[in-house]
Amino acid sequence: MQNSSEQIADPTSENAKAIDAAAGVWNRMPQMRVEKLIPADLQPIYHKVRDGQRITDSDALTLYRSRDLNALGAIANIIRERKNGNVGTYIHNLYINYSNHCILRCQFCAFGARKNEEHAFEMTVDEILHRVQRGLDVGITEVHMVGGLHPSLKPEWYLDLITRMRALSPALFIKAFTAVEIRHLAERVFKTSIAETLTTLKAAGLQAITGGGAEIFDPVVRDQICRGKETAEEWAEVHQTWHEMGMRSTATMLFGHIETLEHRVDHLRRLRELQDITAGFTGFIPFAFESESARPELRHIVRATAFDELRNLAVSRIYLDNFDHITAYWISLTLPMASVALNYGVDDLHGTIFEEKIFHMAGAVTPAGQSIAALKKAIREAGREPVARDTYYRQL
Repeated sequence: MQNSSEQIADPTSENAKAIDAAAGVWNRMPQMRVEKLIPADLQPIYHKVRDGQRITDSDALTLYRSRDLNALGAIANIIRERKNGNVGTYIHNLYINYSNHCILRCQFCAFGARKNEEHAFEMTVDEILHRVQRGLDVGITEVHMVGGLHPSLKPEWYLDLITRMRALSPALFIKAFTAVEIRHLAERVFKTSIAETLTTLKAAGLQAITGGGAEIFDPVVRDQICRGKETAEEWAEVHQTWHEMGMRSTATMLFGHIETLEHRVDHLRRLRELQDITAGFTGFIPFAFESESARPELRHIVRATAFDELRNLAVSRIYLDNFDHITAYWISLTLPMASVALNYGVDDLHGTIFEEKIFHMAGAVTPAGQSIAALKKAIREAGREPVARDTYYRQL
């Protein structure tokens, strides 16, 4: 399998400005004019989207193979505007990576570590609570917390952390743990079922789980980039169980490594099918693979281009018709490119974040956090109205 990314535009280059300017032209055009400029091969898909019909996997591959990026953006924006109007949202949140001690050795991951490795770290409950209180002092509404699969933390550690975090502020939204972390907690820490573990965590104060760990669902790809991690079916089981408890979560995709376009469509199809069943996903957040600090067997991969990132966001928006929100993860994209993405089907720029470690340890060169003012500015520059949201994407 070959890396599917195409070398078209660097996110920091002048090409990004050209893409942004072109998108602005599309957005200012009357709908009839837009229709005339959609190329012939995309017209059937355009008509489906315009009429509110679901596109097929074959349609998605046609979109992925298209070189007309702005036509993709124009089609994606039909759905964005239908679902969200002219609003661009953000959340005032704080990221906590409580530890990177991990029993797995995923090939793509620069974050996980054995306890004796130089880059290993672990925060105490008191240290975490201190950071959360600092965040509350400046107005955060959400804590987003993930870590490695820790080999020795006890059930009491997790429950004490969530219970005490909840006590800091009843209004604080606690979003924590990936599906693979939940499986680890169920099988090795609490030693109960997935449902019982989630019920226990919910009772302690957990309100949402994160979408991480999805990577690419295809089993052959998973064996080459995250051998030993949970399967696609195991990831889905955790989210479906959580949704059936009346709770919500996000979904993700890690792209731009060894996957093919067909693998991306398969990934999106599985998400759309699960959302048809549960309606529990609040938003979809794709991000590009960072190869700089990956295991040697993946380090040669050239990072996804701005063209590929924007195309992937647009295709995701068009295909995932039962997802209300598509988030541009500025930590991966950069904030200027996330602003551009608001013209390609995206309606959300994630949040302030503050202290993200996973992508930065992998080689991301973006800031560790953003101010609310910067997020608002990026949204306004795309011609959208900035609005704060909560963890469930409800406007505040």
